[in-house]
Amino acid sequence: MTLMPTIFALVDCNNFYVSCERVFNPKLCGKPVIVLSNNDGCAISRSNEAKALGIKMGAPVFQIRDLIKANEVQVYSSNYTLYGDMSQRAALSR
Repeated sequence: MTLMPTIFALVDCNNFYVSCERVFNPKLCGKPVIVLSNNDGCAISRSNEAKALGIKMGAPVFQIRDLIKANEVQVYSSNYTLYGDMSQRAALSR
């Protein structure tokens, strides 16, 4: 009997929290989107469009408030229950 080797893969989902939000709200596609930290203090996930505007990882919201307003950046509070569920789905869909 031949044993099959165990294969592991590391999957990096780009802008994961933003991507999760876009699954349930496709109108966000192509728009700048950020997801904020626990207390809505800092940007912890940024779409490519938000990155192109110069929004940095960990940027405090109070420092980028004008940029958000001027560019109609869509802002979401983090939803770790959703992200955990989506992460499990990605891990199980092999």
